[in-house]
Amino acid sequence: MNHTILIVDDDVGILSALQMLLKTQGFKVVSAESPKEALAAFSRQSFDLIVMDLNYSMDTTSGDEGIQLIEKIRQSDDLVPIVVMTGWGTIELAVNTMQKGANDFIQKPWKNERLLAIINNQLKLATSQKQSQKLSAHNQILQAEIDTAEDLIAQSSAMQRVMQIVNQVAQSDINVLLTGENGTGKSLLARYIHRISKRKEAPQVSVNMGAVAESLFESEMFGHVKGAFTDAKSTRIGRFELADSGTLFLDEIANTPVSQQGKLLRVLEERQFEKVGASRTQTVDVRIISATNANLNEAVELGLFRKDLLYRLNTIEIEIPPLRERKADILPLAQRFLAQVAAKYGQSPATIDEAATQALLDYNWPGNVRELSHVLERAHILSIDDLIGVKALGLVELPAGSSEPDDEEVDLRPLEMLESEIIRTRLEYFEGNAVEAAKSLGLSRSAFYRRLEK
Repeated sequence: MNHTILIVDDDVGILSALQMLLKTQGFKVVSAESPKEALAAFSRQSFDLIVMDLNYSMDTTSGDEGIQLIEKIRQSDDLVPIVVMTGWGTIELAVNTMQKGANDFIQKPWKNERLLAIINNQLKLATSQKQSQKLSAHNQILQAEIDTAEDLIAQSSAMQRVMQIVNQVAQSDINVLLTGENGTGKSLLARYIHRISKRKEAPQVSVNMGAVAESLFESEMFGHVKGAFTDAKSTRIGRFELADSGTLFLDEIANTPVSQQGKLLRVLEERQFEKVGASRTQTVDVRIISATNANLNEAVELGLFRKDLLYRLNTIEIEIPPLRERKADILPLAQRFLAQVAAKYGQSPATIDEAATQALLDYNWPGNVRELSHVLERAHILSIDDLIGVKALGLVELPAGSSEPDDEEVDLRPLEMLESEIIRTRLEYFEGNAVEAAKSLGLSRSAFYRRLEK
């Protein structure tokens, strides 16, 4: 890696000597003759290390100008190593610069071997610190995720078609949009794509876009520098930077606030961003996988989603079929879930009797694979003598193909399905006019849009 070093000194001869020395070692070098020039350069680009004089033309002995420069750099960057050098070195001055944020100290005239040793050591320490910070943040984000190494179950023809496409696109870097109903396994498929991609050695970072508060969106996605706002006690790495060289999974992408979609579009187009409170532009190399259960084309028509952002996300769109359309996968999935539950509780897997097996196949699974998982865990707990019967499954919805309930029967469909049906009916009645549909339901426009996104 070619590290970039900023050198700051008001002596042109020293700048020239340092440039020559560092360039022969393969470093990229940017020079500045004053603290003002140094801060201007620092605002334009990132540096891996700074070598700076303490004394300049206004004050050639106290080191105050250099210390003030260190303080200003540290206000926006906690990690960049700073090596100070001066011809007026004292123990007191060296201690003071270290307290203000310098990493090492060397006196003029310097010995090349000593200076290079300090620079290389500080670069190694900084790299290690950044990796440790990224790993810590990454672990916090993913601590609740279980990334199984098992292959996806795809015995049904519907899922086999999906997996054929997935295996074709995984090795590329194109952005993938995963669509399908809630609970179909979009996040699991996203992890599978990353696991078989050429980026598999780099991290995959996931973020639920619906759970990110609008006021914290930029800080969450792009990070912030120390002091950027009241509670910014230290520099924070954002999700894009955490996923650099790897994969960023944007789940529930339809829930991205409209006001923030332009900022997301910019980083997808230019692969560049700025931390909150910083003016320096950073570059990032990530592969984007996004997922939604919403109809993004409808959201575009309603003004809830930017068309240009959709085009950036759906280079290829893969729709995951609902569980009711992949009957051949139901029993293999059930056996896997039972094995996982048994391992979780330290017990042997329960057996599904013949009637319960048929019930699993006949059920419509409105909650898809996620519902199947929950049903099997509950059934395992309620089973008698490790045998799961129909009663233990607790399936209440009418099986597919059954007659609709008459006026005297209770509609037992989940609230989410009823709400979805009502909203679609109202939109059709008012010919897509969301404002009129909202009024007819007694909802505010924002409340209606929230339900529509859901």
